[in-house]
Amino acid sequence: MIADSTLQSTGSTSPMTIPQGWYARLQLGFTAREHCTVLSHRQHAGPLLVQRPFYPEGAPCHVYLIHPPGGVVAGDHIELNASLASGTHAVITTPAATKFYRAAHGRQAVIEQHLQLNEATLEWLPQESIFFNGTAVRMRTRIDLDKSSRFIGWEMACYGRRASRETFDEGDLHQALEVWLAGKPLLLDHLRIQGGHEMQQAKWGLNGRSALGSLVAYPATTADVSAVRDLALDVQAFSCTLVDGALLCRCLCTDGAELKAMLQQVWACLRPRLLDRPAVPPRIWVT
Repeated sequence: MIADSTLQSTGSTSPMTIPQGWYARLQLGFTAREHCTVLSHRQHAGPLLVQRPFYPEGAPCHVYLIHPPGGVVAGDHIELNASLASGTHAVITTPAATKFYRAAHGRQAVIEQHLQLNEATLEWLPQESIFFNGTAVRMRTRIDLDKSSRFIGWEMACYGRRASRETFDEGDLHQALEVWLAGKPLLLDHLRIQGGHEMQQAKWGLNGRSALGSLVAYPATTADVSAVRDLALDVQAFSCTLVDGALLCRCLCTDGAELKAMLQQVWACLRPRLLDRPAVPPRIWVT
């Protein structure tokens, strides 16, 4: 569905039509059945969907989010809701990076993602978001856990396109990553980035780097933090902390490839420790 607004062009009596963007909504429900997790509910409107689930390692259900337009433009509004019932284990990822194109006419793109776990296990592993210069985006991801839930998830952001020598000189991003435990906030991470040379180069900003990543794992222990810190990660701006059972890793990297490789190492370290499973990467990552 595309909605249009009509503006009057200067010096003309004919209207100028400007598309308002796509509205897309996807609802997913996972249930346990015969010692495996099944995608029991799937409903979508607009260009956001998943195809058949995959089972490369037995019981866990791997699903790939697909956005057919190939990128997000100003005016797009995308909603994702996923609910995991008791005893389920789902791995949600994307086939490629998500591109956010330059905004126009003062509009912004809105991304709202809500993931709810009920005594379940979720690995939230989308590939990186690439924010083009001039992007205007409001993006919020909320994860609701209970005390029997297990979660490993990340979000990766690339500001500008380093390979094209495009920096994030202008734009306005509101990014929120929230983790709630039994209805109470466990992590509220709200970030606003506005384009500009100072933000990119200052030590309080990106410090000359263009990729920022966060990884959250629950429930974790001080031993898990030590295991991550012992990894031979070839990155200077990296931190790993533990608060109320939630492990949080944060890193600044030169580009998206470096960021992705680093977070995959952390995930591979934590998965056997927290989920009692070897690190089996989704096959879409290598295709």
